Amino acid sequence: MSKKPSKPSRKAPKVPAKAELLGVGLDNDDGHKRVTAGEQFTLVGGSAETHERMTETVIKTFEELKRRDRRLETVEPQELADILHKSTPR
Repeated sequence: MSKKPSKPSRKAPKVPAKAELLGVGLDNDDGHKRVTAGEQFTLVGGSAETHERMTETVIKTFEELKRRDRRLETVEPQELADILHKSTPR
């Protein structure tokens, strides 16, 4: 019995992981459509105050990631949750 030659295995090229934060505000009652987008985040909806808080939170979050020399793609979910909590304006 002869074996058929096996095809060389082709590995798919390694694609870097992608990550993005999505913020959704649900308390809009003034009719404005608010959307703020950045390289790795999108914020939609909310009242003016809520949208501003979401924007401040995401900016501070990315500043903290940069300070820690971390990237959104590689940070552990619990660490990201802690950073988001710390970055939320009170």
